[in-house]
Amino acid sequence: MFVDIDGLNIEYCEEGDGYPVLLLHGWGASFDTYRGIINTLKDRHRVIALNFPGCGNSDTMETPWDLDNYCDLVLKFMKKLNIENPIIFGHSHGGRVTIKLVAEGMVNPPKIVLLDSAGLIPEKTPRQKRRAKNFKRIKTFLMLPVIRNFSGGLLEKARNHYGSADYNAAPLVLRQTLVSLVNTDLRDILHKISCPTLLIWGENDTATPLSDAKIIESRIKDCGLCVIEGAGHFSFLESPFKAHAIINSFIK
Repeated sequence: MFVDIDGLNIEYCEEGDGYPVLLLHGWGASFDTYRGIINTLKDRHRVIALNFPGCGNSDTMETPWDLDNYCDLVLKFMKKLNIENPIIFGHSHGGRVTIKLVAEGMVNPPKIVLLDSAGLIPEKTPRQKRRAKNFKRIKTFLMLPVIRNFSGGLLEKARNHYGSADYNAAPLVLRQTLVSLVNTDLRDILHKISCPTLLIWGENDTATPLSDAKIIESRIKDCGLCVIEGAGHFSFLESPFKAHAIINSFIK
């Protein structure tokens, strides 16, 4: 199914009846990652999941977005589909959007679930610091007036070499969007979240490390952290039975 949001054709799915649950997926993924959770909840909830621009079969935006643009999209989507005060799930980037929506009072959910959520700028490892420093040096050199007219696609090759897998896999407009998002830190607004919050995290998550989860847990008053042992950034997919049991207990 599709809905038009400001000229963008946004793909979504909707299943079940009952109290609404809104699912927001992670960067570069789609609502398909939530299939197990949808099947778990649809017998007693109206479960709605959308695909962000550039994901699944949703249109890609024409200009780079920031986090406010994503929040605005979700609010307009909720209004179009008449979704009021849903329980919100957010994985990775979807968690970042959820934090912003709830902390800034744009929505008032009874509960939220953050799954390996983004939203903090983690401390870089020594290797990451070295790579960032090397890229900065190369970029500075290639942008020199005498050099840049003859450098051809060298700067783009350097970006591809030093960029993350998510960055390299995305078209230009999404690359620019990703840069904006990963440099947004929400830790200073976490204390504004007052609704019960469940964190489900992979023990071995390297994209959004467990240390982020502990910071989030410490700053949200009514918050609990469940760690999935041995799992990574998609902990709810790697250990679905455990994740679904935790979710069912929290939701009911």
